[in-house]
Amino acid sequence: MSKFYTRGELLAQRSAWKSESKKVVFTNGCYDILHPGHIRLLERARSLGDVLILALNTDSSVQRLKGPTRPFFDEQARAALALHLEAVDAVTLFDEDTPRELIAAVLPDILVKGADWAHFIAGREEVEAAGGQVYALPLEPGYSTTDIAEKILSRQYPA
Repeated sequence: MSKFYTRGELLAQRSAWKSESKKVVFTNGCYDILHPGHIRLLERARSLGDVLILALNTDSSVQRLKGPTRPFFDEQARAALALHLEAVDAVTLFDEDTPRELIAAVLPDILVKGADWAHFIAGREEVEAAGGQVYALPLEPGYSTTDIAEKILSRQYPA
């Protein structure tokens, strides 16, 4: 069963996983509208190790990145959904614009992002310097939260 961790709790748990020789995978994002592309990316990420940490942007972080109309679901709802995903072992929040500080503290064995972020993966330098691996995994074609939101918002409904 997945568990929600504060930053301090996550760092303590990371030490425990390390002492158990568990390979820790880390990924992050807004996960504003959960869709099949997210699920498949998380499943692929989880297959790379023993534990998958999903760090979610806080509401204020999402607003800074995506604009004042986002997120569609608040951080508590997004975290609650993520906790029910089979591929996810740990969920935490970060309020910074990037998770670099959190990644540097956790130092996962593997850092994963979708290929749309291949040009800039926050925390790459820290993970690689510690001997970890960084992957930009291919995206599931046809699934983009921004595109889904635009389609929903542009639909005309009969009166």
